[in-house]
Amino acid sequence: MKVSAVLVAASVASASAFVPAAKAPQSTQLNESIFKKIANLDLFEPVKDQNDYGARNKKPIGPAKLTDRSYVPLGLTKAQYEKIRAEEAAKKAANYQKNVAKAGKFIDFTDWYAKRGTDLNQSWVKAPNKGHLMAKTKYDWSGEDKNATPVWTGVQSKKK
Repeated sequence: MKVSAVLVAASVASASAFVPAAKAPQSTQLNESIFKKIANLDLFEPVKDQNDYGARNKKPIGPAKLTDRSYVPLGLTKAQYEKIRAEEAAKKAANYQKNVAKAGKFIDFTDWYAKRGTDLNQSWVKAPNKGHLMAKTKYDWSGEDKNATPVWTGVQSKKK
């Protein structure tokens, strides 16, 4: 009897060594979202307004300087290629600046709705745009100014 009791105790002791330890219950409450954790990191500390529209102008970006080992297209000199790259960069910056100037300009819905008013006779149905606000187009599609309309459209000038 003593031998069997010792064997049982030894087997229980050896088996309990392989049982995983009990874990403390984990909380399911979210203390902070993963976005907040990442956003609160100071990865971008030097540039506070990095997400503001137009912040690209404050960054020192542009075409890299050409060295003696840089690629220059066949038929161009290094100076000609640098000039072309500078013109492209200036054009890109001007386009970006044009878009920055348009930022934040929109039609306020409440102003539009108040100006629209209440139409009881449905006169808007007779309008060419059926009451919709129309976007500006790049060209004069009325045909009044021949120079303002592209030739490929086939719109002829009404003026003679």
